[in-house]
Amino acid sequence: MAAEVSVKRRHVHKFGGSSLADPVCYRRVAAIVEQQSGGNELVVVSAAGKTTNRLIQLVELAEGGDEAAGEAHTALHAYQQSLIDGLLEGDLQADLRAQLAEDFRTIARTLERQFDRFERNGLLAFGEVWSARLLAALLTQRGNPTLWLDARSFLRAEDGPLIRVDHALSSELLKARLAEHDGRIVVTGFIAADLEGRSLLLGRNGSDYSASLLAALADGESTTIWSDVAGVYSADPRRVKEARLLERLSLAEANELARLGSSVLHSRTLQPVVDSRQRLTLRCSYNPDEGCTHILRRAPRSGGARIVSSVDQIALIELKVLPEGEFERAAAAIEAYLARHRIQPLTAQRQPDRRMLRLAYTLEVASGAYDLLRDYQLEGGFTGLILKEGYSLVALVGAGVTENAEQCHRFYQLTADQPVEFVQAAKDSLSLVAVLRQIVLEPLLIALHGALFSRPTRVGLVVFGKGNIGGHWLSLYNRERQRLEQELNLALTLYGVYGSEGGWLDEEGLDPLRVQEASNPAPLIWPELLGQLEQHSFDALIALDLTASETVSRYYPDLAQLGIHLIAANKFAGAAESEFYQRVKQSCRDHQVQWRYNATVGAGLPVQSSIQMLRQSGDRIHGVSGIFSGTLSWLFQQYDGCRPFSELVEEAWQHGLTEPDPREDLSGQDVRRKLLILARESGYEIDANDIELENLVPVPLRKLGPDQFMDRLKELDGPILSAFESARRLGKVLRYVARFEHDGKARVGLESLEPHHPFANLLPCDNIFAIESDSYRTNPLVIQGPGAGREVTAAAIQYDLWQICASL
Repeated sequence: MAAEVSVKRRHVHKFGGSSLADPVCYRRVAAIVEQQSGGNELVVVSAAGKTTNRLIQLVELAEGGDEAAGEAHTALHAYQQSLIDGLLEGDLQADLRAQLAEDFRTIARTLERQFDRFERNGLLAFGEVWSARLLAALLTQRGNPTLWLDARSFLRAEDGPLIRVDHALSSELLKARLAEHDGRIVVTGFIAADLEGRSLLLGRNGSDYSASLLAALADGESTTIWSDVAGVYSADPRRVKEARLLERLSLAEANELARLGSSVLHSRTLQPVVDSRQRLTLRCSYNPDEGCTHILRRAPRSGGARIVSSVDQIALIELKVLPEGEFERAAAAIEAYLARHRIQPLTAQRQPDRRMLRLAYTLEVASGAYDLLRDYQLEGGFTGLILKEGYSLVALVGAGVTENAEQCHRFYQLTADQPVEFVQAAKDSLSLVAVLRQIVLEPLLIALHGALFSRPTRVGLVVFGKGNIGGHWLSLYNRERQRLEQELNLALTLYGVYGSEGGWLDEEGLDPLRVQEASNPAPLIWPELLGQLEQHSFDALIALDLTASETVSRYYPDLAQLGIHLIAANKFAGAAESEFYQRVKQSCRDHQVQWRYNATVGAGLPVQSSIQMLRQSGDRIHGVSGIFSGTLSWLFQQYDGCRPFSELVEEAWQHGLTEPDPREDLSGQDVRRKLLILARESGYEIDANDIELENLVPVPLRKLGPDQFMDRLKELDGPILSAFESARRLGKVLRYVARFEHDGKARVGLESLEPHHPFANLLPCDNIFAIESDSYRTNPLVIQGPGAGREVTAAAIQYDLWQICASL
């Protein structure tokens, strides 16, 4: 049972040949694998570089008796040995060199005699064996003990035109192997074995299929396919520079894209995803931070085309149904026959008036389909079978594309001047396909992409907190929404709003003014909400935390994992213990989301953005100091020793200048959080405990109820008056100051300042921040102004929203 539990936690990572082309690539892959947190990943690998092609060439040269076979054998051996020598040292290097030499002796002996197709498969399987063995050795050498596993030891399949895997037997054998080793394992892709142990090949893109199949057999949580591209783009980025990465794609859309010949996704790879609970992600091994595409199980929202897909070279198979047969019934029977043999066309055109059926195939599949149909002619009741090359395919893919009148019109308009053979709409509305006589496709692809995807980016907003700050921001958003949409080409939807009593979620959008007074909210149950947010259909989702709730902040990593950008006026996460703070940061990096929290310090003042600008320009921050509390700023500006300090506190409380419990201001905790946030933004790794704190609330008053505290407010007066008199004797004034310095010293508390000091003379409730850096060392950069209040805080939130939307 314990072994079964560990299997379920495993994640599968697959690396293709281009990701393993040379020693630099291998090291990059090893680093990616090491960064995974589980330590028990299953890593599926293809043959390095063009190894499989070179093995095929070697076999064909030997079969033809060509003397060049010897040279090909030597060159391939040298390439594989160069990978070993470039990556390994000592005993590991010697062991793998010896195993490689034995493998090539086996290859040479096999090529010298007659061999059957199963032995031929075994020869072609060496590429994956070498990759798996080498990567496992490299990881072990780097201090991460790793085993490698030949998939033929567990993956059982039935031979045929299309290999059929025995899922039940393979799963049983695999779990037995995994139970022997709970750590990381590198597994060969592309290869399997029949019940007699003979080698079988899984065919084109077999390693991708191996990976998703492995996750299904092991009941794994996810499969990540690493290649030389970050995922699925709105068009081929090599041909259309404006193509953008799609962060999410429904499984139905992914299947349709694969069916239409995509080089990124393949139908066989997706089938195990459909049949299991795993998640599928596509990422780039050359640039792991570039972004990714998540394939989601949810039903796609019908919005129209999301991708312009194309295949440069296809073939058409034409046939004529005999007069004796009813055309539609015969055509359906022919297509069903092809489906049973899993050789469905990319698209098909029926011409009842001419009794003609035209089937489009990629070139590598066309001849097999033609042979299959040739054998079926008599039974199928058709004649005139012809295979013709010299065609191209262009398609729009996306749920509801055939129902989107504007997109259909533009597609027909832009293909009207092209040599179109026929246009076909998918019955499930997932694609609109044009087959053309072969042309240079780039101009058409660029025109289609530009015409179809100039639509606004759809952004959903989920707001937590609709009280003081949240309510004011909702009003500001209502006023500014149209300008934001127009200037940034967005379509904004207030997707969700939650307060302390619960809230609402509606993809059609909520009214920002009415929702503040709406009744009957649904309870906020976080697991349910996260599940709903995962299924969103927006191009991007942004969560705005306008609360002071530690509970909400604790879900930041979960939100980031769903690809949701974060805007916070809540200080808890930015000032949390280092472990959680770094976890939020890492989760945001891993999932390519932004976390902006300018409203947490200084409200609308550009404090954090100024620090970020200095650091990004190459400047180094040496320290930040100032008066960070508008309440404490007002209190000490007003206090002159004549009126008791407690009277000023009560006056500020009566006018709403303090928190409902003034101890939240007087304790200095809020100031310490702000200082901690700024220190971290400045590049310093410190915790709250590293900041010395002077709490102005006497110890006996700290645990009283709010009313009891207000009754004993006068007990504040003695300590404050004493500190004030000490400062006055020195000709100075008393202020509550926060500061940290590059040596790690940080303090929040009372300081005696010269009367002309910048911190000594502020307008009521102002904050002031002084930033010292290489460039501003003798004359600090000073930022001063209102540091609290609904209006300026809401404005800071709106600025963060603008910045994230502009980046989309």
